[in-house]
Amino acid sequence: MSVELVTLGCRLNTAESETMREQASAAGLDDVVIVNTCAVTAEAVRQARQTIRRTRRERPNARIVVTGCAAQVQPEIFAAMGEVDLVLGNDAKLEPTSWSALADFGVDASEKVRVNDIFSVRETAEHMVHGFEERTRAFVQVQNGCDHRCTFCIIPYGRGNSRSVPAGHVVDQIAGLVDRGYREVVLTGVDITSWGGDLPGSPKLGRLVGALLDRVPGLERLRISSIDSVEADPELIERIGSERRLMPHLHLSLQSGDDLILKRMKRRHSRDDSLRFCADLRARRPDLVFGADLIAGFPTETEAMFENTLRLVEDCGLTFTHVFPFSARPGTPAARMPQLEKAVIKERAARLRQAGEAALARALDAEIGRRDRVLIEKADQGHTERFFPVRVNGAGLSNLPIGEIVEVRIDEHEAGVLKASVVADTERRA
Repeated sequence: MSVELVTLGCRLNTAESETMREQASAAGLDDVVIVNTCAVTAEAVRQARQTIRRTRRERPNARIVVTGCAAQVQPEIFAAMGEVDLVLGNDAKLEPTSWSALADFGVDASEKVRVNDIFSVRETAEHMVHGFEERTRAFVQVQNGCDHRCTFCIIPYGRGNSRSVPAGHVVDQIAGLVDRGYREVVLTGVDITSWGGDLPGSPKLGRLVGALLDRVPGLERLRISSIDSVEADPELIERIGSERRLMPHLHLSLQSGDDLILKRMKRRHSRDDSLRFCADLRARRPDLVFGADLIAGFPTETEAMFENTLRLVEDCGLTFTHVFPFSARPGTPAARMPQLEKAVIKERAARLRQAGEAALARALDAEIGRRDRVLIEKADQGHTERFFPVRVNGAGLSNLPIGEIVEVRIDEHEAGVLKASVVADTERRA
């Protein structure tokens, strides 16, 4: 493989990796590995360094380019690694000239780090991605950066201020992907519900979603990546409640279920806001499932405060949980707050994960006997409309083409994965 991408972290990184793949390939690069890193926790940075070392062992002659949020925030760490040939900032990684320069001139010691001030970037380039390697689900960037300053979060320092991709460009890109056979598209960004704030007239995300659904009728499945519920506008809520092509799965940035901790995090919602949002949307669309990011062991968190977060799993009816043990990121306000013992953080994260696993198991139990539509992604595996992972069993498996959407009956589940059988034509007609 002439250009290999190793993508760590969020769905936005996945979308950007495809842009880099196209640009690096167009520049004629050969024997290059691009590691697109994440900086959300100290563990993410450690995993990035581990990945780079493993890549060098496996590809001793390749040029290794490190980019992404960790490279933007802590370029000196990666520049000091002998395995790394080039450290590229988050803005530069999406510029075709970065890759053409690497092809034409290579890298010398004086230019090993190419990282600019991310807050000087005022626009999100309208990168047109023509395809994705797996050719099933496409990730489309509609926004980048964040104007909020949650006390625990390093990401604005890796991504800069919020910038939006104009609606017309997003519509054109997704229409092109649909024409090339993509059945499902995921809208990605850092703070996606802030989309439009920097555009003329300050449109809201609901308008973008409405434009996509109305102007790209061939788009069969649309998903929205993690949203901030307090920013969800009325049109977005209406579309989620009424549009069947908008998949019934939302991932929420909740972080905590305790009001005082939410204030210390500098979040803009309360516990009651979270409960009300989930209840209101579920009333509009009963089949909707929720996932959420939750932090365990935030500085000053007492046992009672943690219990409020633990109960949020059941009180909000969460199905999927993404649990982060608190990780102090240098330069953030939370890193200067009174820290909890690491053992306490680890224990609380384990209890929160256990609650999440129990909630998921209950949800999987409830799926048994249901019919659903599955996008086949690889070797008879895929996801339902509510984003449950599925392995399709039964006769004729080899005839399930990747990228197709098939109707299945859910039979059982094992190790967090549904097992299903294809619904025969005669059953579908019944």
